[in-house]
Amino acid sequence: MIELEVDLGGLRLKGPVLAASGTFGYGTEVPLLDRSKLAGMVSKGIFLRPRTGTPPARIVETPSGMLNAIGLQGPGVDALIRDYAPLWASWAFPVFVNLNAESIEEYGELTARLDGVPGVAGFEVNISCPNVDQGGMYFGNDPVAAGRVTAAVRRRTKLPVWVKLTPMVTDIGVVARSVEAEGADALCAVNTFVGMSIDLNSRRPRLANRTGGLSGPAIRPLAVHLAHQAARAVRIPVVGVGGIVSAEDALEFLVAGCAAVQVGTATFIDGGAIARVHDGIAAYLASNGFESLEELPRYLPRD
Repeated sequence: MIELEVDLGGLRLKGPVLAASGTFGYGTEVPLLDRSKLAGMVSKGIFLRPRTGTPPARIVETPSGMLNAIGLQGPGVDALIRDYAPLWASWAFPVFVNLNAESIEEYGELTARLDGVPGVAGFEVNISCPNVDQGGMYFGNDPVAAGRVTAAVRRRTKLPVWVKLTPMVTDIGVVARSVEAEGADALCAVNTFVGMSIDLNSRRPRLANRTGGLSGPAIRPLAVHLAHQAARAVRIPVVGVGGIVSAEDALEFLVAGCAAVQVGTATFIDGGAIARVHDGIAAYLASNGFESLEELPRYLPRD
């Protein structure tokens, strides 16, 4: 029996594969999956107040990927506490809430509203969404602002705090160290890349928002590199995110220094993707003579 448990930012998870934010809504899709292989879930992004998001078209397929510009549509924190948190409290795996705000003060207020709510196991602080006008990547692009957001959340909770980093930076290590210094328990690397697709018939962007977040296998080599750079820069765990479809994809992130991974876009085309990745990791470890995930060698040279 291969031991796959992971210590991740103040929490002991039963495995290394989580569901990424945005692809599982607020949990209504989870009953369709094999929950025994799911180590945890990150909710769709939430703001203090309801948001309508961007107008359609919101999703465009691209070669080996997908562009989305949902604009963080959501019901607001009151509806989350009323309608979804009680459901999460009945599950055997933790649910992290993806936090979003238009100001540093709002991040703190949102955290305070959710702290102690049954069913909320911790927070993934989104400082990296490319599809909103206010906030969004601004906080993730500026190490000082990223640190201040992290500190505002950290002051309002003792639950685990993970920070989701943007890839759209010159040096991801600088931002990683800033949020680590302000109390982050773990990092998630990375969010989507900004992209655009043009309809040659109309000669206009296919997305109503013009640009969107690129996800899927097309970004995986870029995401592995950035997750590796983040892992080299900090001592806290890093969760690898970006284009994971198979166990081999996930193992690249793990060998590159990540403690766990999140699977997102792949579940749109394969409801069994998380289970396959989980089982494939176990099979790889067994075939290479490892008895636990902790024995897997990491490639983390320190400068």
